[in-house]
Amino acid sequence: MDITFNKNEDHNKLQLSDLKKKLAQVKLGGGKSRIEKHIASGKMTARDRIDYLLDDPKKSIEIGAFAGDGMYAEHGGCPSGGVVVKMGYVSGRLCMIVANDATVKAGAWFPITGKKNLRAQEIAMKNRLPIIYLVDSAGVYLPMQDEIFPDKEHFGRIFRNNAVMSSMGIPQIAAVMGSCVAGGAYLPIMSDEALIVDKTGSIFLAGSYLVKAAIGEDVDNETLGGATTHCEISGVTDYKAKDDQHALDTIKGLIDKLGSPDIAGFNRSEAKKPSENPEDIYGILPHLRTEQYDMLEIIKRLVDNSEFDQYKEGYGKTILTGYARIDGWAVGIVANQRKVVKTKKGEMRFGGVIYSDSADKATRFIANCNQKKIPLVFLQDVTGFMVGSKSEHGGIIKDGAKMVNAVSNSVVPKFTVVVGNSYGAGNYAMCGKAYDPRLIVAWPSAELAVMSGNSAAKVLLQIETASLKKKGEEITSEKEKELFDKIKKRYDSQISPYYAAARLWTDAVIDPLETRKWISMGIEAANQAPIEKPFNMGVLQV
Repeated sequence: MDITFNKNEDHNKLQLSDLKKKLAQVKLGGGKSRIEKHIASGKMTARDRIDYLLDDPKKSIEIGAFAGDGMYAEHGGCPSGGVVVKMGYVSGRLCMIVANDATVKAGAWFPITGKKNLRAQEIAMKNRLPIIYLVDSAGVYLPMQDEIFPDKEHFGRIFRNNAVMSSMGIPQIAAVMGSCVAGGAYLPIMSDEALIVDKTGSIFLAGSYLVKAAIGEDVDNETLGGATTHCEISGVTDYKAKDDQHALDTIKGLIDKLGSPDIAGFNRSEAKKPSENPEDIYGILPHLRTEQYDMLEIIKRLVDNSEFDQYKEGYGKTILTGYARIDGWAVGIVANQRKVVKTKKGEMRFGGVIYSDSADKATRFIANCNQKKIPLVFLQDVTGFMVGSKSEHGGIIKDGAKMVNAVSNSVVPKFTVVVGNSYGAGNYAMCGKAYDPRLIVAWPSAELAVMSGNSAAKVLLQIETASLKKKGEEITSEKEKELFDKIKKRYDSQISPYYAAARLWTDAVIDPLETRKWISMGIEAANQAPIEKPFNMGVLQV
């Protein structure tokens, strides 16, 4: 091991430690005192409910743990978006579980809560996963109702998705384990089957106070919409549970009796660990985003037996393409090569930049994977496409467009891992969030932005100084440096992987050693949804 490896390792393990601390804080939801109060009311916490439901909590992945991180400070924050979402096994069946966290503003829906619920439903729909809702929510967070209520991707889309999933034959089970009010009452009742917990669960379009104000009727909430009312009088719910545990046991029994799903038929053999030590990733990955490294060495520590069969190895070297297995699943890998490479003509190519030949190679490889029904894994560390007259004259826009076309029209499942940089159009071509990856995760080393902090700060500084000079201000070198540092600090906070995860541009920030688990579970989920249309790139400029 050399000194550079050790420096990288120290830096990346510190980042990992920071990730673990942040996750521990997120898992406290609304805080210890609210958790204690919640438990004292006879209810399990959202996370405890999910863990009880899962066959093995360790064999699960959490979607959107950092949703809302650093957002809504003026409203007291919204840890994890006020809802916990996990994909894991219930009675042996891979399921999506969505649980309101009533310790966060009584489980009220913030804008990010709606976005996170829609992401959970999107994953369930694409993979035809049974979805379980554990409802405990006060409904829309009224101070922000204009940002959660009326638009296409707002609160009402949830119920539209309930209906669409039902028509697709995707099982939906809901347990009302606390409040379920107003429009939110439609979610459990639009599910296939609904449970309600006696004395703690309630469903109504309007609570007792609103009923009194609206029509003058005096009625308590239990009589209005409690378990006895809905199981014995209205017939709104299907099962009455005596407590949380009873409700969760009932759900386990319902999932246990589901018929087997149709499968897509993705290739899987016996899983094997990488022969190269995965922990070496911490030492290989540079502590500075501008430094070069060999992405091939990262790949060897992610794939079974460290075996990677390269496609067009000597051509378009700034992108690595090839076949491998991850936890036994056959995959096609498209990865940005981050070291400087030399062409046969003696030209030097910058690592992390997509050139015309690299884009052409990636396009052909993506088409091959679609032809062979092999899921795609994108490893992003990209600064963008090559610029300049030589590239423009060579048709870089056309070749880049072909790659984007192939990614857009791909019918096999796609999975994206943001290893390092994810800048500009490179994010798009390497299957960023806008290109429908089944799952997209970032390592703590990731940066997502239009361009790097340095580049952006220089551009913004020029605009800022020009504006100040027009106002007659003198810009000294000291003033210019102060402005640059201020701009860069603000921009750097926005390119953090946690900033992206807070807004659900990625599904999670993960330890690099968790990558194999995420991709394997993702492909297993995708295998429950047969491919329904052929690969077609439409009108393509060859």
